[in-house]
Amino acid sequence: MRLGNQLEKLREEQKMSQEEVAKQVGVSVQNIHKWENNQSYPEIQHLLKLGDIYGTTIDELIKSDATLQSRINIIEEEIEEEKEDDDELLHPGFYIGIGIMFLGTLLSLAIGNLTITMVTNIAGMLIACFYKGILKLLKDIKKDFYEQG
Repeated sequence: MRLGNQLEKLREEQKMSQEEVAKQVGVSVQNIHKWENNQSYPEIQHLLKLGDIYGTTIDELIKSDATLQSRINIIEEEIEEEKEDDDELLHPGFYIGIGIMFLGTLLSLAIGNLTITMVTNIAGMLIACFYKGILKLLKDIKKDFYEQG
């Protein structure tokens, strides 16, 4: 059962209106409506209050919603990936950037053109500095592509 359907069922069992629940939780009636219609999810602090009002736990609320479980799993995987990325002191982009700067310098010495040095050094520095950001952007684009398909 989706979280919203469960929240609506629990509210009706308590014989409460959306207005009453909204007042106790400290949110608008529109929030309660969106939650119960599976248009959005409540934040953790609101889930805690809802659990108190309905006499249940966050664990019981979340476990019954497979969609929410999969979203939580995706977020946990992304957090783990970020932790792993942060553990790398020198990532591949650093080496790629340094390599491009080195090649640019060698080319400019061989050809005698300082413009090549400037362009390749700037490109190398950008790659070295923003490699992780570029990879994240590409992963997000890929993820969006597959979600739309």
